[in-house]
Amino acid sequence: MSDQTNMSRSASTAHRRRLLPTDDNRFVIGAACVIAIVCVLVGGHLYGRYLSARDLGGRDNAIAQLRAEDQRTKRQLDAKSAEVTELQTRLDKVQATLNAIMPSQNTFNIQPNQAIVVGNGRLTVGLVGAPSNESVTLDINGKEQPVEAGQIVEVAPDPSTECQVQVQSFDMFKAVLVASCRPARQQ
Repeated sequence: MSDQTNMSRSASTAHRRRLLPTDDNRFVIGAACVIAIVCVLVGGHLYGRYLSARDLGGRDNAIAQLRAEDQRTKRQLDAKSAEVTELQTRLDKVQATLNAIMPSQNTFNIQPNQAIVVGNGRLTVGLVGAPSNESVTLDINGKEQPVEAGQIVEVAPDPSTECQVQVQSFDMFKAVLVASCRPARQQ
């Protein structure tokens, strides 16, 4: 039995010697390691490029989708802006028409040679002739007086009432007046 054991030992020793590097195969093993490292590096680089290209494709699709959505939003914004502008124009026209029909409280539009009753029926104001460049001539309760734009005329139709008439603006076709009355102050 001892002979068989020795033979198996010599076979395993020869096998071990082949696995251990010798001068001849050290170069081959070193070259194989270098080639394996280079292959791993090149493979990793190529796989990284593949992953980044796949990510770039998704990014490019997202950018294209966002651009299309941005253009759609801009078109909607332009349409809404045009709609708002149109509605504002219509509102201005309606407001001007309403002011011509029913001016704000105590504000009156008066035409040349027209008289109106203002101040809760206490004053009669008329525009005498066409307005000049700098003033208009108002007839307030039968008394004519030239009035410039912004000027306030104070009138007392009776001892218990004080009234004010102011010319806000005028042109060749009308004058805009503000007239109001209040109880007289006790002195």
